[in-house]
This record gives sequence, C-alpha cells and structure tokens, in this order.
Amino acid sequence: MSSTTPSSTSPSTTSRSSTSPSAPPTPTPGTDGALLRAPDGSHRPPGTVAPARFRARFHYELVTCGLRGHALLGTDAATLSSDDDGFDPAIVVREDAPQEGRTALRWHRCLRCDSWVPLPAPAAPTRAQLPTRAEVDLPLRGRALRDRFVLRLIAIDRVIHFVGLALVAAAVFVFLADRDVLRTPFFAVLGTLRDTVGIGDGDDGFVGELTRAFSASATTVVLIGLVVAAYALLEGVEAIGLWRARRWAEYLTLVATAVLLIPEIYELTGRVTAFKVLALVINLAVIAYLLFAKRLFGLRGGGAAEEAARARDQGWDALVRTAPGARD
Repeated sequence: MSSTTPSSTSPSTTSRSSTSPSAPPTPTPGTDGALLRAPDGSHRPPGTVAPARFRARFHYELVTCGLRGHALLGTDAATLSSDDDGFDPAIVVREDAPQEGRTALRWHRCLRCDSWVPLPAPAAPTRAQLPTRAEVDLPLRGRALRDRFVLRLIAIDRVIHFVGLALVAAAVFVFLADRDVLRTPFFAVLGTLRDTVGIGDGDDGFVGELTRAFSASATTVVLIGLVVAAYALLEGVEAIGLWRARRWAEYLTLVATAVLLIPEIYELTGRVTAFKVLALVINLAVIAYLLFAKRLFGLRGGGAAEEAARARDQGWDALVRTAPGARD
C-alpha cells in the first residue's frame, strides 16, 4: 500500500529547503531523459533550468504532478521520525524550528518532481511517525516516467489501429454473409452509373475494390477477413503490452512495425496522400525510439544499460543522491 499522499497544492517550478538560499551554479540540461545536473554535480529539479535556445525540454514530472498532485510523505504523521534503520527523514520532509508567534511549517519533498511544499503539521494525524521505505510505493520519475508517457502514446495509436481493423474484419464477414443478396442490385446500380454519368469505369478506386470483392471467391474473402482479424489481434496485444511497459511488447511492436514498412513504402510508389505519409512518419519515429531510446537488440548497451539508466533516476538511492546539498 502506498504511503504517498497527493497534495492539492499546484507543483512548484523550484525546489526549496529549510536551509538558507545561496546562488546556484549555472546548470546544464540533462540528456536522454536523465534528471538535470549542474556543472558542479548537484541535482537540478525539473523546471529550474531555462531550456537551451531552440531546444525545449518537456518535464514529465511536472506534467504528472499537475494532473495528479504532488506525491508527499508524512502529511499524516504526528512526528517526523521513522523506525527504518538508515533512513534519514530529512531526505523527504523537514520541519522549521518553532518560533514565537509563528506556526511551524513542514517542508515536504515531492517524491516525483522534487518540489518542496510547505504545509502545517496535521491537526489530526493518522499515524505516529513516518512509514518505512518498504511501505512506500515510489512514483515513477526521470527516464522511467518518460518511457511510460511515450509507450502509452504508442499504445493509444495501436488501440486506434485495433478498433479500425476489428471493424473492417467484422464488415468483411458481414459482407460475405450477404454477398449473394447484394450482388445483383450492386451490379445493376453500377451499370446504371456507367451508362449515365460514367462512374465505375476501370478498376481503380473504391468502386473497383467493391467490384473485385463481389467477384472474388468466398475462400478469398474469408482469408482476407482472417488476415485483417489477426492483424487487429496483434495490434491489441501490442497495445496492452506497451501500456503495461513490457519489454516483450517493445520487441513485438518494433518487428511488426518494421515488417509493415514494406507495404507502406510500396503504397507510396503508386499514390502519395497526406495520410500515407503521416502513417509512415509515425512508424519510423516509433522504430527509432524503440531502437535507440529503449536500446533493443543490444543497441547502446542493450537491456542491461537500459536498466542501469532507469535505476539511476528511480528508487531511494536516487532520492538520497539528489537531495539538496548531496553529491555523487
């Protein structure tokens, strides 16, 4: 069970601590989704670094906190102590020294975006002290959070494909069941159109496809329906696996997308449309992301390097390393 509590306070774009402020060194943007670092090695939280010229930086942590609220620890604790040996509560929450005539504030560090949110101590705490680290379900951040955003965006694209192909497959089998009934009126209407306005001449376009469908054998139509249904099922499996960030789904998506590039490029040799070009660009972007950012097939160190990069941004060690004043 998670002990993180979303706060209604909007996410800050700067990180603050109870220590006196000092002029920070000029920071430099991180690379490949990593958390930001300053030249002296100190951690720079999302939103505290001005983007380089012509290079905007998308902060997934701030977007998630804006949608869900901050992930704060200890907002329901009576004291800021913990039974967890080796756990320093100051990493995630600090308390001002009490002063006469002033309510002491606690500064809670967002476990996702590193903002420090000032809140008063709870009037009716529900627990005596902070939970242990094992009790806390840490939110995704850094590279892991970026990957979830991108993979789920690809998954949504696959869901759209699944729905469209499933409807096409259903239409094929419905058409096959009623083809004999529709054949006679279809060719009668087609003949009338040809004789009056000249529509339907040749084998190109939608009318040509319908003519071939009515003329094809039942076995051919069934095979077409099965192929489309199988492709729809493949897209659905990809969508589920990508939404759940499964490694096998990344490989499956890469292979399936690369194979389908062949008919897409062939289609462009006949007739170029904006939709075909857009589909090709999207699929090329998906392949590039999976190959290089996700390090599939051993590229850039493969799965081991990917896990090491994610581990640097995720977990309690990352929170300790990026706490104010900490150094690697």
